[in-house]
Amino acid sequence: MTIWLSAGVLFTLLSITFILYKWGSVQVVGVTPVKTFTFIAILFTSGLDVGLIMFPLTEFAGYADISASPEYGFTNPLAIEFGFWGFLIWGFYFLTCFYFCVIEPKVKFFEIPLVKLINNVVIVGTCAFTAFLLLSNLPWYLPSVGDGESIVAPFYLIVFLAISIAVYSSTNIKYVRLLSVSTTWVFIGLIALLWTDAFLLGDGEIGSYFTNLALMGDYFANMHQFVLPLNAYHEFYLFWWFAWSIMIGQFTARFVGGLKTYQVLAAMLIFPSIPIAAWFAVLYHYHEAGISTAGLTNFAMVFVGVVFVINSLDSLIRLYTDNLGLTTQRLGKSNYIALNIIVLSLLTLLFQLNFLQIQWVGAIVIAIFFSCFGYIVGKKLRAVGGIHSSPEDNEIDFNKIKTVS
Repeated sequence: MTIWLSAGVLFTLLSITFILYKWGSVQVVGVTPVKTFTFIAILFTSGLDVGLIMFPLTEFAGYADISASPEYGFTNPLAIEFGFWGFLIWGFYFLTCFYFCVIEPKVKFFEIPLVKLINNVVIVGTCAFTAFLLLSNLPWYLPSVGDGESIVAPFYLIVFLAISIAVYSSTNIKYVRLLSVSTTWVFIGLIALLWTDAFLLGDGEIGSYFTNLALMGDYFANMHQFVLPLNAYHEFYLFWWFAWSIMIGQFTARFVGGLKTYQVLAAMLIFPSIPIAAWFAVLYHYHEAGISTAGLTNFAMVFVGVVFVINSLDSLIRLYTDNLGLTTQRLGKSNYIALNIIVLSLLTLLFQLNFLQIQWVGAIVIAIFFSCFGYIVGKKLRAVGGIHSSPEDNEIDFNKIKTVS
């Protein structure tokens, strides 16, 4: 699996390099373009899930223990955390976003029935994994509910409600913009809440926050270390990013609003990384200072985590239901809602039973990448070579999203 993953990462980076060389100045326009801030909000909130909120506080100590994991010894725990979540890794999303916006309309690889089926199995499976992450982390963040270790009935209810709200919101695309922008501001509010609690109420000095930001800067001096998997845990993260990449690319491609290719790459690498860095710097201070998050802080983190899950699931449910023709127009709103809630709830339980693994999903996505490349080389090389712009039917009309159901 390590060799397969490494091949996938190298292929992705080489593909990005080629895209910049050949189409770097092409204006990228999706079928439903939105303004740049909205696009970034959709990308950020759809491209991340509850793990961003709930994982770091449980991981810093492991990254600091270089006696147990000497492979982390080249930098500090904060830079490691950022390397697993920020900057370069967002290039995965750029590759698939550009492909689905500019290349796929000429290639139509994902319209091949078998590819379409596998692609949608990937999307549905990753949706369920997102819900499972929320479920599995709730005992740690809400120890007052239950014994702090077991998954109890209220946690199942929280996840079920998150799935249900996401399914309902996916019935109309107008909710995408509302959810994405709202989630972005809610996340910024969470950062401000923790920052205020830690620094203005006497738990630390403002200077330590900027010291943490400087520590995170060590990531850029060691960025090459994060290209190939450091260990099994880093492999898990990379497979996870691959699993998300193909569907986030499909979803975000429709919203690109006229940026040039190199600008899309810069936007996808830089803008999501800024709030991630701000968030990690605050959390690292809590970790280093031993500040408890019990009470209001934990509830706030869980609330934002649930909002992230709803936002991500909304995007992905709409994607696979559109791909499979399981729309509200075809099934009726009630049947659409019932079907998706049942399917995602059952698959979430399968992840809990270890029947499914996100690494398998990521490995399948890498296989899709290579298969698509082989298909282009074998059958569509001339068509792809002749691409000089986004599809002609895609026009920059920011009001178009208001008319799409």
